[in-house]
Amino acid sequence: MRNYDLDFLKKFSLVILFLMLVTAGLIGLAAWLHGTIPADIPDAVVQQRIDRIAPAGEVYAGSTGAAAQAAAQAAAAAQAASQVAYGGTLDGGVIYQNLCAGCHTSGAGGAPTLDHAHWDARIAQGADTLHRHAIEGFTGAAGVMPARGGNPALTDEQVIASVDWMIENLK
Repeated sequence: MRNYDLDFLKKFSLVILFLMLVTAGLIGLAAWLHGTIPADIPDAVVQQRIDRIAPAGEVYAGSTGAAAQAAAQAAAAAQAASQVAYGGTLDGGVIYQNLCAGCHTSGAGGAPTLDHAHWDARIAQGADTLHRHAIEGFTGAAGVMPARGGNPALTDEQVIASVDWMIENLK
C-alpha cells in the first residue's frame, strides 16, 4: 500500500466514526424526547378504570345524605320511567298493533284471533283471569301466552289496556 492510501483510510475511518457517534447521539436524543411525552390513554380505558374502582354503594347520612338519597331515588325512577314500552301509552290499540297483532292476527302459537269463537270461553272466566294470564303468562291446551306478550317493559296497566282493547274489538 502506498502512503496516500493509508492516509485516505485513516480519514475515511474518522469520518465513519464521527457519523456513528452522531447517529448514536440522535438515537439517544429521540429516546429521551419520547420519554418526556405523556402517553395518550383512550377514553374507553379511562372509563373502564373508573368503573372498576367505583364504590359498590353509597352512604347517606344526615340532612345532606337524605337529600342525596332522594335525588338518587328520583333519578332511578326517571330512568325506570324512560324504559317503559311505547312511551308509557295506555292506548290498547297502539300496544296491540305494535306487539299483540303479531300472534293474535295469525293465531301463531295458539293465540286466539279477534273473533267471538275464540274469545267467548275466555271472557266467561272473567276479566281478572284474562288480565292475570296476560301479565303473568299462561300455558294452556290451545297454546302459550308469554308474560306481558313477550315484552317485559310493558307495565301492568298497559297489558290490561291492551287486553281490554282486544275484548272491545272482537268481531
